Amino acid sequence: MLGVCYYPEHWPEERWAKDARRMRDMGISHVRIGEFAWSRLELERDCFDFAWLDRAMDTLANAGLKIVLGTPTATPPKWLVDAHPDILPYDEHGQVRGFGSRRHSTFSSRTWWRESARIVEKVSQRYGHHPGLVGWQTDNEYGCHDTTMSWGEEDRKAFAEWLRRRYQGIDQLNAAWGNVFWSMELRSFEDVALSCRTVTEPNPAARHDFWRFHSDQIADFDRMQCDILRKNSPGRWITHNFMGFISDFDHFKVGDNLDLASWDSYPIGFVEKFPFSEVERNRWAETSHPDIAAYHHDLYRSVGRGRFWVMEQQPGPVNWAKWNPVPKPGMVRLWTWEALAHGAEVVSYFRWRQADFAQEQHHAGLNLPGSDELSVGGREAAETARELADVGTLPDSRKAPVALVFDYPTHWATSIQPQGADFRYEELSFRWYEAIRRLGLDVDFVRPGGNLRGYKLVLVPCMMQVDEASLRALQDADGLVMLGPRSGSRDRHFRIPSGLPPGPLSALTGTRVTQVASLRPGLQDKVTGALSGAAIRWREYVEAATEMLAHFDNGDPALTRKENVFSLHCWPDETLLADMMDMLVQEAKLETVSLPAHVRLRRRGDLIFAFNYGPDSWSVPEGIRLILGSSEVAAQDLAIWRA
Repeated sequence: MLGVCYYPEHWPEERWAKDARRMRDMGISHVRIGEFAWSRLELERDCFDFAWLDRAMDTLANAGLKIVLGTPTATPPKWLVDAHPDILPYDEHGQVRGFGSRRHSTFSSRTWWRESARIVEKVSQRYGHHPGLVGWQTDNEYGCHDTTMSWGEEDRKAFAEWLRRRYQGIDQLNAAWGNVFWSMELRSFEDVALSCRTVTEPNPAARHDFWRFHSDQIADFDRMQCDILRKNSPGRWITHNFMGFISDFDHFKVGDNLDLASWDSYPIGFVEKFPFSEVERNRWAETSHPDIAAYHHDLYRSVGRGRFWVMEQQPGPVNWAKWNPVPKPGMVRLWTWEALAHGAEVVSYFRWRQADFAQEQHHAGLNLPGSDELSVGGREAAETARELADVGTLPDSRKAPVALVFDYPTHWATSIQPQGADFRYEELSFRWYEAIRRLGLDVDFVRPGGNLRGYKLVLVPCMMQVDEASLRALQDADGLVMLGPRSGSRDRHFRIPSGLPPGPLSALTGTRVTQVASLRPGLQDKVTGALSGAAIRWREYVEAATEMLAHFDNGDPALTRKENVFSLHCWPDETLLADMMDMLVQEAKLETVSLPAHVRLRRRGDLIFAFNYGPDSWSVPEGIRLILGSSEVAAQDLAIWRA
């Protein structure tokens, strides 16, 4: 159940066999290779050198390792860029993003699609039936380094063609975008311009379509690779390694192409990426926040339709965040077990050996730079492997009692028109997830329109555009449903819906939103009634023809209920959010465990896992039979027992 990322092209060939033996000896079963090797595989156009990779594949397989091979399309080589500069992406300011790192390509370039298909065809024909090969990884980290979107001429032409297919006629496009406003009307699809470098805010409907277009391109690009791999390598599974807190494209649509999802887990690095307060950042700097990794495990288990890997697990300090502390002792082991508790089939560490050259010299590996000496993280990985052997096969995951509906287009819409500078969809979603997990409950993520039956509680932090499938799913939910602010506030063309928000949800909620207010830092509206706390960042002015459970100081509804559907009309502060979750779980008759801020539980089958992010120890319930750990779970430690 453990793997590692390995780069044979980085090390002398005489070292490969020893590395492979050491991997097996420490309990590693899977190894990912090849995702950045294009320049070594094709030295110049049609001049291929597969001999070194042949030997590397054979060496790893002969040691009993199972191989995951990456397609090398994240790193187009210099000769390709020189021959076809049209593959390069452009930033929002119109500047080309050139060669010298990675992901230097735009999904809009037909040349890029043709060249990508060509190298995937060659590699999959060569290795598709290799006896050591068990699976493929397409590309590497779509969207990383802000590479989902590009603003060059190739992008403009591809976007115009996408719009032509979507709207058929220019009059339909003008109507959908509301181009009569500010004389933005277009005469033909050739007039389509990119929504950047404008004097002031560009048309939000155009921006949202531009985001949809790029998201569709990534899914289509991935599907092209998957089709080639399935043709040339039948019987092997396919995955892609997604990233944390990158919602620039619809991961569910890419997941539809795949056999399983995977993601790259860097819990400490993501502390710097997420908009925590400085107090929270310092608190979790050396352990990570207890919900960062878990949030993504649950998300990608959904993207993978129940199957996921961690393709890259942080094994020590990384190199790419603003600050890169050393994890506290025990955290690499804890993160590994936590991923397994959430259903991961394999946890693969990045990387086998720390590089002593190039951009990632400060990124830890399981071995120290250039050596065969295990790092602190390497020793913890070996310890985890021994524990896994003792614990044995883990049971299958079960359906959680709580569902959280996560909607990528809402992230795009709230980024385009936040209305308040601190309205961030990912943050709202994360805080709702954190609050329900503080009660010891497991969570399944569900895509918009996914089946919600069987969940006792369904959380929808925000869903701005509600299509027919999403509406039907919410209507069919047989548990409690909690809708958050701004839900149903835009239609598919980014217009305020007729009849006012929540638009198509109004029959479910019995409410109508007449005004909204964004609250700058320091301002809040007190909430009292069935809940207490305050609205921060955002509140809505609501007319309610249904039960009002809590209200603002002026008497306006803050929380309403119609049958099984609750609606919260604000961004809740920590007190209000905790109160809301307490009320919901009591109403849903869910059994909870009140946990300190640094402890989380997770169930996998009949096993219960406890994870302590510190600083204080935590006592497990009395009368249980421990499988791993002790009754006093120390900081940065864990325990496992049977339910």
